[in-house]
Amino acid sequence: MLFSFFEWLEASALGVFMKDLPATFAVVEAVHLMGLALLGGTVLAQDLRLLNVILRDVPSSVVVEQAHRWFKVGLWMLLLTGVPMLAGVATKCYHNPFYWTKMAALLIGVLFVFTLKQPLLRGDHAGLRPVTLKMMALASMSVWFLVAASGRWIGFSG
Repeated sequence: MLFSFFEWLEASALGVFMKDLPATFAVVEAVHLMGLALLGGTVLAQDLRLLNVILRDVPSSVVVEQAHRWFKVGLWMLLLTGVPMLAGVATKCYHNPFYWTKMAALLIGVLFVFTLKQPLLRGDHAGLRPVTLKMMALASMSVWFLVAASGRWIGFSG
């Protein structure tokens, strides 16, 4: 059933468009990588601040709040370019274990950010234990590294 969806997606007008015009995939992928850079930069800014590595003179709550706004822009860029990229090579991705690793890690990352990290870090961080902030940062960097690494490995493995 799921494979049928992937076959349909690849045969759709979007899939054919992405596959038939060689430069199209490259342009969409370039925007995808810019979204990844934006998302990754915001994750690092937030999490390295929570670890007291950078921006020590700025309250961590300010860094987290400001970076989260740009995180959402990067996430939307990734999602809006990821679907067309998938459409062009859907059946290939279906058989690629790194694609499924990336999708699972992406789901975990999004759920982590919007159900745990942001609600916990909303407001002043003075009431939170430093170990809580550090563990949140390490968990965040780990899951987003897995998203990026498995995404990159999709290209190497197929």
